[in-house]
Amino acid sequence: MWGTDKHKKMDIGKFSGKTTIIAQDAEINGDIIFSGVLQIDGRIVGNIDAEQGVVRISEHGRVEGVIKAPNVLINGEVTGDVHAGEHLELDAKARINGSLYYRFIEMLMGAQVSGTLNLLSETATVTPIAQIAARASQDE
Repeated sequence: MWGTDKHKKMDIGKFSGKTTIIAQDAEINGDIIFSGVLQIDGRIVGNIDAEQGVVRISEHGRVEGVIKAPNVLINGEVTGDVHAGEHLELDAKARINGSLYYRFIEMLMGAQVSGTLNLLSETATVTPIAQIAARASQDE
């Protein structure tokens, strides 16, 4: 209706067969580096880094660490910064204690953010997670 949609929603289908699920009762301590889809229903204490892919955090999911991925969907809790190089979606039960970096954002009523919202320019690149983690440890 308004012309071509340059900012289409993320296409999870292109990662068919590359899905990792962290079950509701599971807890992982350590960093995760992956490509594809990461579905978090449990708890992760560590950084998450995806050069290509999607991070989905369900309403039961919790992450304590920095998240860096092109596409991030949150409906659970995150303590740490979120770097979404393309699309960031916050559902109604999202609870974020950290800053958000994104190109496009969708936020439903009820989502809570305790931190800053930072729009990335079209030419900006997402900082490598090693540099982000190094800065975070220096601040402590």
